[in-house]
Amino acid sequence: MAEAAKISIDEAVLIEQCQAGDSAAMERLILKYQNRIFNVILKMCGNVEDAAELTQDTFVKVIESIDKFESKSSFYTWAFRIAVNLTINYCKRTFKLGLKSIDAEVSERSEEAKGLLKEFLKDDKAPEPRVVIENKELCGIILTSLMKLGEEHRAVVVLRDIEGMDYAQIANVLGVELGTVKSRLSRARSNLREILEAYI
Repeated sequence: MAEAAKISIDEAVLIEQCQAGDSAAMERLILKYQNRIFNVILKMCGNVEDAAELTQDTFVKVIESIDKFESKSSFYTWAFRIAVNLTINYCKRTFKLGLKSIDAEVSERSEEAKGLLKEFLKDDKAPEPRVVIENKELCGIILTSLMKLGEEHRAVVVLRDIEGMDYAQIANVLGVELGTVKSRLSRARSNLREILEAYI
């Protein structure tokens, strides 16, 4: 099924209303996607205040550009493309990630988190996602490690492994070829594994 065909009838109506200048319809679209977009931006930039500002910038751009949206992709993919591009550009311009070094963090992590991380890194037996999410220390390790990746590698990991987008959607969001997505993801996962292994 083509991606454009995945747009629901309700959403298509909302988009038409937005393009006709209906601010209430735009508010409904923003409310539908703002949390997901904020969470993706946060995982890419690592700072709550910056993520909030970039989310606001994303929707300002969406409002300004809604007339150009032609339903060739889903609204979700189109809005994510704007968010990811703004965030990548922001990350390239700034060094405000303020992350502690891995060496300093290793000594602060509990043995339980390190044990779960060992399981997480095994190809044959990873822990249940629920277990990973419930262990705040493990989540902290993974998110801190994610911030160590370059912006483009971080973007593909976030979109694929956290947002669950397929390769075609990621290619659409990032404006790159499918093969580029696959090679970036492979390199990003390899780099992330090396970073995570430093904890154990």
